[in-house]
Amino acid sequence: MNEKILYVTEKEVSRMTSRALSTLRNDRFLNRGIPYYKIGRSVRYLKADVIDFMEAGKIMTLSKQETKPGQESTMKNG
Repeated sequence: MNEKILYVTEKEVSRMTSRALSTLRNDRFLNRGIPYYKIGRSVRYLKADVIDFMEAGKIMTLSKQETKPGQESTMKNG
């Protein structure tokens, strides 16, 4: 296992995700959000878990369909 496990602080997670520290703390209190570790009074997040959490919220959009000359687009403008 060559991959180094990287833990980050709640402040680093706040910067990475643009979520307020209070939101991260509330999520922990309510037992939701990003998985975390407690070591004494310190809180640490696995960087991979933070990335997975952000990726889980990813919304894929459809790119504009290309039309060939003489074809009409099936997409309607609203």
